[in-house]
Amino acid sequence: MTRTKQRFLGLLFLMLFAHGALAITLQEAKEQGLVGEQRDGYVGLVQGNSASEVTALVQQVNDERRRRYEQIARDNGLTMAQVTAVAYERAVEATQAGHYIQLPNGQWVRK
Repeated sequence: MTRTKQRFLGLLFLMLFAHGALAITLQEAKEQGLVGEQRDGYVGLVQGNSASEVTALVQQVNDERRRRYEQIARDNGLTMAQVTAVAYERAVEATQAGHYIQLPNGQWVRK
């Protein structure tokens, strides 16, 4: 594996689980079934009527992911669609049993 691909995959893994300090963490929100990994490489609300802190968490995580996806795309000559597709695949692989993932048809299911 080339060094660029290793960096790409390493950054991708780190960004999937990175988030700032909010009242609820991404891990806690996933454990409670409030958020899951969307088919577009971002996290999403599993339940539409989530608390504002959960909505803020999703926005923050997705903003961080978007910035990193853009950087990865620029650095590796990839499109955002290519980066987010790989991010989704990696996120599904890394998702713990019982946490939500979004299927290609948009349906939320527990892994």
